[in-house]
Amino acid sequence: MWSRRRDRAENAVSPDAVQAASALTVHLQGGGSLLPVPVEGVPLADAEVAFADVTCSTARFYGTEVAYPRSGAGYFEDHPTFGRRWVSNGRLDARRRHEAEVAARPQWRDPAMARVVLTSIGVRLLPTGSPSWLPFDHALLAGVTEEQSAVVLSYSVCAPVLLAGAAAPWLGVAIEHMRRTAM
Repeated sequence: MWSRRRDRAENAVSPDAVQAASALTVHLQGGGSLLPVPVEGVPLADAEVAFADVTCSTARFYGTEVAYPRSGAGYFEDHPTFGRRWVSNGRLDARRRHEAEVAARPQWRDPAMARVVLTSIGVRLLPTGSPSWLPFDHALLAGVTEEQSAVVLSYSVCAPVLLAGAAAPWLGVAIEHMRRTAM
C-alpha cells in the first residue's frame, strides 16, 4: 500500500518541481537566501521563521520487536488407532516465525500525508488526522539524501524521515542549504 502511494507521489513530480529545485540551488549558490512565508496554526518559537508550507507523503524508517505467533500451527486428526489427536505443523510454524521476523526488520513505516513546514529551526510535520506537530530540528540533522522524487532526512537521535511528492526536491535543496549554513 505504501509503495503504491509512494509510486504515485514519485510520478506526480513534474519537470517543474525538478526545475524549481535546480533554480533554488543556483539562487542559493549565487548568495541568495530563502524567503519567509506566512504560516498559520504552527507553534513557532521566538525568532523562528517559516520558509515553506507544503503537503508531502511521509514515513519513518525503523524496525520493531519480533512478535512471534503464540500458538503452534496444526490440526486435529482422527486416527483409527490413536484416536483424535493434535498434529503439529512445523513448516507452517517456521513460515509464521520467518514472516514475523521479516515484518520486524527496519523498513518504511507509518506512511501518511502530512503538512510540512520548513523553518529556520527545523522541519515541522503535522500528519493528517494528528492533533500535534512533530518537530525535527536542523541541529540534530545528520544528512540529507535525495532519492528520485523523495528526500530522506537522517537524524542523530531518531529514525530517518522520508518526504515524497512534488515539493520534496525543493525541500531537499533548502534543508541541505540550511544544514550547511548552520555548521
